[in-house]
Amino acid sequence: MQETKRASLSWQDGLRFVGGAPDGPMSSIDGDNVAAPGPMLALLLAAASCSGSDVVLILKKMRVQLRELRIEVTGQRREQEPRRYTALHFDYHIGGEGLDHGKATRAVSLSVEKYCSVIHSLAPDIAVTYAVSLA
Repeated sequence: MQETKRASLSWQDGLRFVGGAPDGPMSSIDGDNVAAPGPMLALLLAAASCSGSDVVLILKKMRVQLRELRIEVTGQRREQEPRRYTALHFDYHIGGEGLDHGKATRAVSLSVEKYCSVIHSLAPDIAVTYAVSLA
């Protein structure tokens, strides 16, 4: 059976909105990127947090005691409308006990290439690249 996610978004003022799952926590989105991240930044954060969650779980299975995980993500956008992303690049900075570059790279590649549902929900022509460094 397919899972169905539901969300509701309410306009506040200007280009500010608040939304979330029914009876769940709420998030703010600001089209002006002043009071909260805007929609395009929120998409980058969604992709990074989805992949980050995968990496945490994969490294746990590898028996790594995670100490640090920081993901910097950049998105290149088209000049013309719609100004969608054409490329995403993730820089993973990972530290932990029992971690080596091979394990870190394997965890990230599994996330980006196989498991991250947000990345795989994006248009297939978006170039997705990544780099891994030990912190």
